[in-house]
Amino acid sequence: MSINERLAEHGITLPEPAAPVAAYVPAVRVGNLLHISGQLPFDNGAVMTGRLGDDRDLDYGRAAARACGIMLLAQIKKAIGSLDKVERIVKLGVFVSSAGSFTDQPKVADGASTLMADIFGEAGRHARAAVGVPVLPLGAAVEIDAVVAVRAD
Repeated sequence: MSINERLAEHGITLPEPAAPVAAYVPAVRVGNLLHISGQLPFDNGAVMTGRLGDDRDLDYGRAAARACGIMLLAQIKKAIGSLDKVERIVKLGVFVSSAGSFTDQPKVADGASTLMADIFGEAGRHARAAVGVPVLPLGAAVEIDAVVAVRAD
């Protein structure tokens, strides 16, 4: 099954990749590694905001992480032209806006991790960090960056 078929199977239409909100670029390729800058979660064009364990629950966090994953896919496609060139998702860095008592950051991160495995199969399984932070840009609930191995052009 092709990557486009897997996206369709999961009801995913890739959005227009988000523009940077400060002085950085969305993606940098060095050799066969593509580094994707932190992506925020969007729902109908608006950033998914809030703090897990305060005004947002685990399900919201998972949905926000999945939305970040979809934006990562959009950025990867823009950077290399086709998701079929992805050799492996190497690592995700997941930042979760969290109340001090919230300790389920890994469960939130699963929203993106599951998406990568659903789309890329075994090549979507990756190393990961999931950390709680007090605040994220634009009040986002989650932010995720990625390192992706890509096939040579």
